[in-house]
Amino acid sequence: MVPKTRRSRKRRRSHRIQVKEGLKATTVSIPAPSSFRCLVFDSGIGGMGVVQTLRNSYPHLQLDYLADTAFFPYGEQADEVLAPRIIDLLSQACEALSPNALVIACNTASTIALPALREKLSVPVIGCVPPIRWAGRVSQSRTIGLLATSATARRPYVLNLHREFASDCHLIIHGARKLADLAERAFLGDPIDDVEIQAELDSLFHHPHGQEIDTIGLGCTHYTFLLPALQKLAKPSITWLDPAPAVARQLQTVLEGLPVSTQQPIRPATVFTTSQPTDINKLKLAMQKLKFEHWEIFKTAP
Repeated sequence: MVPKTRRSRKRRRSHRIQVKEGLKATTVSIPAPSSFRCLVFDSGIGGMGVVQTLRNSYPHLQLDYLADTAFFPYGEQADEVLAPRIIDLLSQACEALSPNALVIACNTASTIALPALREKLSVPVIGCVPPIRWAGRVSQSRTIGLLATSATARRPYVLNLHREFASDCHLIIHGARKLADLAERAFLGDPIDDVEIQAELDSLFHHPHGQEIDTIGLGCTHYTFLLPALQKLAKPSITWLDPAPAVARQLQTVLEGLPVSTQQPIRPATVFTTSQPTDINKLKLAMQKLKFEHWEIFKTAP
């Protein structure tokens, strides 16, 4: 593990880049290159969708990635097991890697551990929650769908989001057990049979009033890698909501409020996993596309 280093602070500089949003290009202010280092966390590689958005929007931002592959998939684990595991793992990771900010690119982890992490950690923590509020703003039919893991689908947090932000909408949730696994394979470059994805979509649309859905939110960051296939297989009129860009914008806001660190550790952008990958060669090839240079197992203290 990497030892902590001391940071010095000075007045923040910013650089401006062009970010395309749909057909419109907007200029945003971001921290100076190499000023900040952030840690992105997920149970598997699903958070790489958030990484991809960060790389596209803020190419000079230093990133590390931690995947709790030993406990993947989170969506099938009990909350009483996951919550202490997530808090302990990320406390150790932040102590070892000294990030300026932590991005929880995992809906399951965010819905059960975000308040506790923000209370315990000294760095800003950005979470990722199902885009129910967003869906409620854009739906015309007032029937919205959510694709999520089975655990996220049954969690009270999701129902609270619905009641608070989209109570005038009929919410249909499908706990798609297979999609996270399919997304992991897609990220590694494996071919995915449309039939497997179609089966999950059919389960969503076959709910009562399912044919009235006009907006679907991705309730798991893994699903970003399946979005082209989902768009192809569903009705063209469906609006798909991927929360990754919103997470990137929130991170930008957080970093703009921090003093610049000028003595960041000189080390490669690293992917950490908590277990040995099944196919390390495929993982390394996929990592390189997102400018990660190194992989290692993150060893936790007993």
